[in-house]
Amino acid sequence: MSENVVHLHKHTNQPAEPVTGDTAPTVLTVVPDAPSARPVPLWVRSGRAVRTAVTHERTRSAGRAMVRHGLYTFNGGRIVARRAWDGRTGSRYERMIRAAEAAGNLEAAEEWEERLQRFRAARHHRRMDLLHSPVDAAKGVAVGAGMSVGVLVALGIVMALNSGQVGDVVTPLSATIDFIALLIRIVQVVWGPAVTIGPFLALLALWSVGRKQHAAPAWALPANVRSGEGEPITPSIVVKALRDLGVPALARAIKEMGDAGASMLGPITIAGCGVEVDVTLPSGVSTNEVQSKRRKLAENLTRHEHEVFITIPQAARTVRLWIADSGALDEPIGPSPLVTDETMTADYTRGKAPWGQDLRGDAAALSLYQRHLLITGLSNQGKTVALRSLALWLSLDRSVQFLMGDLKGVGDWAMFDGLATTLIQGPTDEHVIQVTEMVEGAVDEMNRRIQAPPGTTFPPLIVLVDEAQVAFMCPAKDADKRPYGGSKANSRYFMAVRKIHNQGRAVNVLMWQGTQDPTNENLPKLVREGAHTRASLALGTESQARMALGDKAVDGGAAPNLLRPGLDRGTLVVASDGITIPVGQSSITVRTHYIDDDAATAITDRAKALRDGVTTLHAIDRSEEHDPLADIAAVIGDAPRVRTKDVLARLAARNADAYGGWSFLDLKRVLDDAGASPYKSDGVMVVARDRVARALANRDDEGSASAE
Repeated sequence: MSENVVHLHKHTNQPAEPVTGDTAPTVLTVVPDAPSARPVPLWVRSGRAVRTAVTHERTRSAGRAMVRHGLYTFNGGRIVARRAWDGRTGSRYERMIRAAEAAGNLEAAEEWEERLQRFRAARHHRRMDLLHSPVDAAKGVAVGAGMSVGVLVALGIVMALNSGQVGDVVTPLSATIDFIALLIRIVQVVWGPAVTIGPFLALLALWSVGRKQHAAPAWALPANVRSGEGEPITPSIVVKALRDLGVPALARAIKEMGDAGASMLGPITIAGCGVEVDVTLPSGVSTNEVQSKRRKLAENLTRHEHEVFITIPQAARTVRLWIADSGALDEPIGPSPLVTDETMTADYTRGKAPWGQDLRGDAAALSLYQRHLLITGLSNQGKTVALRSLALWLSLDRSVQFLMGDLKGVGDWAMFDGLATTLIQGPTDEHVIQVTEMVEGAVDEMNRRIQAPPGTTFPPLIVLVDEAQVAFMCPAKDADKRPYGGSKANSRYFMAVRKIHNQGRAVNVLMWQGTQDPTNENLPKLVREGAHTRASLALGTESQARMALGDKAVDGGAAPNLLRPGLDRGTLVVASDGITIPVGQSSITVRTHYIDDDAATAITDRAKALRDGVTTLHAIDRSEEHDPLADIAAVIGDAPRVRTKDVLARLAARNADAYGGWSFLDLKRVLDDAGASPYKSDGVMVVARDRVARALANRDDEGSASAE
């Protein structure tokens, strides 16, 4: 017969493994516990339990509550005592005099001194009256008591005469005495409990005063009070925040100042959704010491880091603080005027694009006249929307022409189909090649304009490339082994952009670029420094901020690297002479309007209605063979007539190699030969669509007849 062996743990006497239902005899053996299964000593478990209890959030909350309410009562007593002292003495007036003198307001100081003199005179008069008040009070009591007794006796006599009872003479007097005795008995009954409860009521009153004033350390206050959000900015709060900034020289200087640092501050003025104040730093404290401690300064002011901006004005040793109202920067700024005003038009030369609002809440408008543009920032921060809003405004000027390359290719610029002369969309190397040749075609157009007779005016030509880092990092090479990307002298895209930066502004050929994460690889130094208007959304590092905006702007306080990715989407730091920047600053922060795809499509529909019609090319024709008359018909599109200079520009964009060097005479020669000669309309030379179409039809008919 088999045996069932059941192993028991040495300490627990529990089976080490399940017991089966076999009926065979069972042999019990004892095995030691595994080392990990040994029981934990009692003192260790007790220590852990104590530590858990002490560190538990409920315990900590209870401890904070005990400290908080105890200090409410203690500090409430201090507050009441100080109020009583201020009421009995002139200390309140003396404080106001010192504050007015520190602020340099001598008129206010004189007014408070006059009030102090009146208070002292009134107090002296009251004290002199107290010398005579005991005697006057005694006389008043004696006279009052005598008159009262006389009145009561007279009333008793009247009652006795009426009732015929002599005893009624003392009835009013005895009733009064009984009433007084009743009051005394009531006081005797109430006095005991009042004496017992009175101190508790006094403590409760002191606790209430302390609670209303939050008279406890910040760590002991409730979370909703401890945050301090919404606390107004006052001179004392600013000085205290600077004193506690951790700059020894600054703290020492404030302590030594007779006015406790008030002379450092300029006026605190309302500036949009916040306040602004200039701080003149004491000798030995540099502005960068304050700039580098932005987060600590913001926390000292009970604000988040993104709600405090530090800039450097023209005045020496001065920092300008802009402090937002708590939570104000998280509120939307409202729709763009481009969306709300359907009658709005644009003026490239004299107008400004409505871009958004600055931190003061004022409208921020940007001039685009003869300025190359660069917008950069992290991915998904609103770069394309910010760039597109400028193009949307400029599209409402019918004279402006667009060449567009979207190297993201997800349809962000699709609404410009029928508005832009060229629109290339896609992220591949082939799209980069197409965009490069588009930019090179703009270079040819620029050269043609430069060679035109002096005084010739040209319509604005905006060459826009979104996600330009794709072009700079493209590894493709042409048949001559020249790379399309890169930043070397033989890089085709790089060199085309550089040529437009060098000479395009003079003939209204402008380069606009949007790019992500600026580095030397995806945004070469010469390209980024060639832009007149440089703007940046949220970035990761200060080095990227310097690449995006330049050293001068960053040294002056520009800090796109301190914007919050995701939360500050659409907020730009702009360095440009095309936007109004406060005096002494090198940049401005703009919260841009958000225009969604539907609203953008509605705006471009209005822009298309202002024009005769534009045929948009979605690829650059690189074929050797070309048909000039057919190409002319293609670039005219559905418009009844197009100006000859616009036809030349569109031909150059369509095929730079074939038409980049064309002049009006070349165009006229082709049209004359075909019987579709240009003519004047409203004083300008135009090409008629019907004439070109008729010439093509006649040519095709002749070709068919000759073939037969």
